[in-house]
Amino acid sequence: MLYRHFVIILVFAVFLVHCAEWRYHNNTDLELFLKNFNQSTKSGIATKLYSIGKSRKGNDLWVLQLTATKKRKTGIPNIKLIGTIHGNEPVGREIILHFMEFLRDGYGSDPVVTWLLDNTRIHFLPNMNPDGFALSHENMCDGEHVRNNGLGGKDLNRNFPDFYHKNRIPEEPETKAVKKWLEDVPFILSAALHGGAMVVNYPFDTVKESTSDMENPPSLTPDHDVFVHLAQVYSQNHPTMHKGDSCSDSKFEGGIVNGAVWYPIIGGMQDYNYAFHGCMELTLEISCCKYPAASELPKLWQDNKMALLKYCLEALRGVTGQILDSTSRKPIAKATLRVSGKNMTFSSSKTGEFWRLLLPGNYKLEVSAEGYYNQVVSFVVKKYETNPKLTSLKILMLNSSISTTSSTTPKQRTTGTTVKFTRSITDGAPITVSSAGVIPSEDHQPPTPASLITPLEKSSSTVHQNYIFYVSLVIFLLL
Repeated sequence: MLYRHFVIILVFAVFLVHCAEWRYHNNTDLELFLKNFNQSTKSGIATKLYSIGKSRKGNDLWVLQLTATKKRKTGIPNIKLIGTIHGNEPVGREIILHFMEFLRDGYGSDPVVTWLLDNTRIHFLPNMNPDGFALSHENMCDGEHVRNNGLGGKDLNRNFPDFYHKNRIPEEPETKAVKKWLEDVPFILSAALHGGAMVVNYPFDTVKESTSDMENPPSLTPDHDVFVHLAQVYSQNHPTMHKGDSCSDSKFEGGIVNGAVWYPIIGGMQDYNYAFHGCMELTLEISCCKYPAASELPKLWQDNKMALLKYCLEALRGVTGQILDSTSRKPIAKATLRVSGKNMTFSSSKTGEFWRLLLPGNYKLEVSAEGYYNQVVSFVVKKYETNPKLTSLKILMLNSSISTTSSTTPKQRTTGTTVKFTRSITDGAPITVSSAGVIPSEDHQPPTPASLITPLEKSSSTVHQNYIFYVSLVIFLLL
């Protein structure tokens, strides 16, 4: 009898570690949860657990990748979700764990979840600041105590290279790990989950010049239209955030705000993602209290579940493609690309691939690579109410050593859309860019904000039923 009770307790222990409870997982439990999740995947889903580095005190920064895409495919966008950049704001880490389970359990039954996992790779870093979290505790609703990465540490959200200014704060190990991560994986969409407010903060956080005005002027990116759209998708799919007054001490129109308007900072992570790597990241403030009681987690999860799902789907709205040598068909890495009218460049990956989030419309893509003639590619991003799809291009670059008087324009191939291609050999000098990826002649001035798109409709799914049934069956057989 005693043996049976021991087995029942053991089964429950395995179940509770494996499934995200409504509690705050300490660093050890969180690592065990991720390892168990990685070993218990659903048919059709592939997971990968890896560490991007170590914290100041030597704790691993674990990432769980989740996807149902085939290994073959090019053009698969990478998404990342990050929690606990501030040690005293841990709601995000728990929301991320439940979102992982929601996606896994909904695959194959929920059409929206299935579409997302079939067409993206999602990387979850729930615990960017394990050292700071270890020093924090529940019901710390405000203040900056233990937000840094341990005693004597730094604020990790002020620790990245800045777009406009030199950041003189020495980089912490966690910052270096995230920077290397961005070099290794060509992310297109990202979100960092914070606490202490209820609003979506979009770039830029930094400002070109400080001002003494009582109200801070906006600091807008060349992709302001896309960032506002992304922020609205999240806010509008949250039951209260879009009202703008969820927390008593602040009001945000539509539940979104430009970072610099709220309060300017230097060295923010979302600015670094965009300006240095072409990844569009938002800061999601998802709880009025920085570290609320664990009893509030179920409601916070329900409030953010659909918003996260709809936000991740936006990684499939825009353009992707591969840049190849027209003769050898080998990928061209580090080609420089720019969407005409947007004063920000981005680069092709080591496989010659590129991605860019764009709203529906007609565009031209300027492409240049060392040793090749420039090209201007015309394409269309279609409007999808559900199941968005990236416009897919294949761009063949003509080597500049080949005479253009006797050659013909390389045949281009596209998939999933009709695209007009032109070769701009005589359209002027190659594009010159600064180290920050900006065309200097335009002096970093962002364009006029463009129109916005209406967010998607809501859907739902269920979770954990298979595990509850399994545990119940084991207990019944043992009694």
